[in-house]
Amino acid sequence: MIYFDHNATTPVRPEVREGMAPYLDHVYGNPSSLHRFGQQARKAVDEAREQVAHLVGSDPDEIFFTSGGTEADNWAVNGAAAALEGRVVTTAIEHHAVLHSAEALRHQQREVVIAGVDGRGLVDPESLVSLAGSAAALVSVVHGNNETGAIQPIAAFAAQLRGKGILIHADAVQSAGKVVVSVDDLGVDLLSLSAHKINGPKGTGALYVRRGTSLGPGFLGGGHEGGRRAGTENVAGIVGFGITAELRRRELQGETKRVSLLRQRLESGIIDGIEDVVVNSPPVEQRLSNTLNISFRGVEAEAIILGLDLEGIAVSSGSACSSGEPEPSHVLLAAGIEPRLATSAVRFSLGWGNTAAQVDRVLEVLAALVQRLREVSALPSG
Repeated sequence: MIYFDHNATTPVRPEVREGMAPYLDHVYGNPSSLHRFGQQARKAVDEAREQVAHLVGSDPDEIFFTSGGTEADNWAVNGAAAALEGRVVTTAIEHHAVLHSAEALRHQQREVVIAGVDGRGLVDPESLVSLAGSAAALVSVVHGNNETGAIQPIAAFAAQLRGKGILIHADAVQSAGKVVVSVDDLGVDLLSLSAHKINGPKGTGALYVRRGTSLGPGFLGGGHEGGRRAGTENVAGIVGFGITAELRRRELQGETKRVSLLRQRLESGIIDGIEDVVVNSPPVEQRLSNTLNISFRGVEAEAIILGLDLEGIAVSSGSACSSGEPEPSHVLLAAGIEPRLATSAVRFSLGWGNTAAQVDRVLEVLAALVQRLREVSALPSG
């Protein structure tokens, strides 16, 4: 099986799985308990908090563990709205965890402004600053888009909004561990993270909250996570998150270059070997190095995905959270891509474990498949 859908989820690395095992077996204490079982668990959670903090350049006490990126996004948007008055500004290409949270606030009579993007899928910093004005409570922008790989210029607008009492949130679920992410360099107050996008376990994420930031609680209940997010911590998942964060931090430069070369090999092979294709991702210097979103004119993406799956190759048409939805990608439509072309868009996202031989196999199968599908679609009906 060839897996080119790493932006949906990733395989758990053996080192991560082995590190988690004791916390699923004999180290089963509640980290809030005072006895030795609880304190063993607490020590593991604290160590993982340090490892995740190092990945994004924060202090450990600014990292709060969640059940994943969706919860972290929800908490950032809703928590900021609960703590501060003012409009919420976000963009048309956000993950639905942000967009739906913003829409819910609009139903509560909160002012919500959705910024557009250009043909590359990138926001204009000056436009965001203008929309935020001095009356915004929150500006929330995805750092690395999961469908096109577009990396947004967050530092450019965050620097202009500093000191205005506006919180800056970045959804770094897709970017952290794939590119260098520093909360200070970006200038953000809030940052969402997820373990399963970087070869960690599903069901574990984190929200970075800059020290001194006003933010409503994630959940109500006990005093877990510094009193900000109630609920007994998922110790095994958190340990796995910490291990994979440390692995990613150490291997970032080399792995990014390796995967970038594989993606370049794939992209060049498709463009050179298949006619009438359109790259929907922005230029390589403005996107995640592992991501290629490309349309095949005259062929439905679903047919390509299913055809590749029959050959043991996994790709997608975009966000796994939106799979099965008949509408074209909201991300591609926001970038001005015509609906017909958007429905023929396939996302290839590479990662740990992929090889050049796999890329060559995908190119071989894909060229023949697209040609066959185009021939079938050209046949007269009836």
